[in-house]
Amino acid sequence: MRVLELWRYPVKSLQGERLTEAQAGVLGAVGDRRWAIFDRDTGLGLTARRVPELLFGAARVRPDGGVEVVLPDGTVTAEEGVLSDWLGRRVELREAIAGGAAPTYETPADEEVPDPTEWLQWEGAPGPFHDSPRIRLSLVSTGTLGTWDRRRFRANVVLDGAGEDKLQGREADLGGARLRLGAGIPRCVMTTRPQPGGIGRDSSVLKSIHRERDGLLAVRAVVLDPGVVRVGDELVPDGRAD
Repeated sequence: MRVLELWRYPVKSLQGERLTEAQAGVLGAVGDRRWAIFDRDTGLGLTARRVPELLFGAARVRPDGGVEVVLPDGTVTAEEGVLSDWLGRRVELREAIAGGAAPTYETPADEEVPDPTEWLQWEGAPGPFHDSPRIRLSLVSTGTLGTWDRRRFRANVVLDGAGEDKLQGREADLGGARLRLGAGIPRCVMTTRPQPGGIGRDSSVLKSIHRERDGLLAVRAVVLDPGVVRVGDELVPDGRAD
């Protein structure tokens, strides 16, 4: 399998950036999920589980290392007042802090209800705003995706080929980085959400993943040795699964 696409998502739940190369560090792709939007009144982090409108904004890292958000109307901003007006609530854009406390998010109690009224709270990862400290880099293959649009799953690495599920527990080289591939990634209601580019709401996606794949799609990876990964690099596994 070779790298077909590389992605980073600077602000959690917003659209991201497609890259030709990425620096894979111990906390994942550099700049990935480095920022998140928080509700100033509740203190909770916001995701598209709770606020689907987030998927219609996009984020990109500026040359100076900061971040800017592109709103659906084309406005480019990082100002909290503008972001608050867009989302209809008081929000702040927060950068991840090394060693900081893990944030709390919300998810629907029943993911199959179109307009849920009951919400559960869950704790994410400290540092970069990944869903779990065990998910720092995500990989999925075109063979696994089939006809599904890869943008629904927001993986960092899209591989041309098939077979990533069989590599769980093994180490592999990917470009200049050394990885240990882990378990599959649990999927949630975000995979069903509409997005820009003609991606409509589709509840069958999540139902199929639960029915056919035990709720898992794509694999997580730990970066053992940081390095640069480029489009076209081959995923080269070695050894046997633990």
